[in-house]
Amino acid sequence: MRADPFPRERRHTAYFLRGIRACAPVFLGAEVDMTAVRQHQRQAGEQGGRPSTVAYVLYTAARVLAAHPEANAALRGGMRPRIAHFGTVAAKLALDKRMGGRRVVLAAVLPDLHLMSLGDIARNTARLRDGDPESAPEFAGVRILHRLPGPLGRLAYRAGTRPLRRRLATTGTFSVTSLGHRPLTWFHSVGGTTVTLGLGAVADRPVVRGGTVGAAPVLPLSLTFDHRVIDGAEAADVLGDIKHGLENFGRSDAHGGGSAGG
Repeated sequence: MRADPFPRERRHTAYFLRGIRACAPVFLGAEVDMTAVRQHQRQAGEQGGRPSTVAYVLYTAARVLAAHPEANAALRGGMRPRIAHFGTVAAKLALDKRMGGRRVVLAAVLPDLHLMSLGDIARNTARLRDGDPESAPEFAGVRILHRLPGPLGRLAYRAGTRPLRRRLATTGTFSVTSLGHRPLTWFHSVGGTTVTLGLGAVADRPVVRGGTVGAAPVLPLSLTFDHRVIDGAEAADVLGDIKHGLENFGRSDAHGGGSAGG
């Protein structure tokens, strides 16, 4: 047996997990028919760009959360708990990266997401996905945490993420994480925000339309919510609205319709 020191590159993950221990997570899930999204992707591809599935979820979820201010919130616990309701929507996007030769999860915040076009979201997510974590400015804070001694790093992480006034910049108002690059059906994540969305792999699955069974591209979409902030009915409304927006993407009555260009 070999016992190695805890890797410096995973310190930020350890600090994060320590910080979310007080969360009271509850898990929901829905299957989303992505036929409308796939049609929109094909049309966008013909025009020189093809937004990712994650970009469509970010676009739709941001507009849904803007319409659900109780869920677009953050809690600071303790003896005198406080809840902040934000006037803007910011997403914390989890990213699969390598630092120091080690595979790690990093996160970057996309601010004012409800005001971005789908094209802008796609370009920003691609930039973050392809950026070098050793030099990209979005990960400067993580690089500092890795250099600090453990106790000082924990204090620095707490100072940067616990105050409600700093949440928009450090954790966003909701989180999105995807494992759609692997053939996973369901997984549930706790992102440290009131609402966390988890994306599985889109695959052809049986669906019923008008009493007839057919095949359609289906996205397994999970929603984890912090029960200290909202209840199940509100969380179910959020997930239901995101599902509706994706399944009707491009239609005027959908959260994802109308202004999706860019």
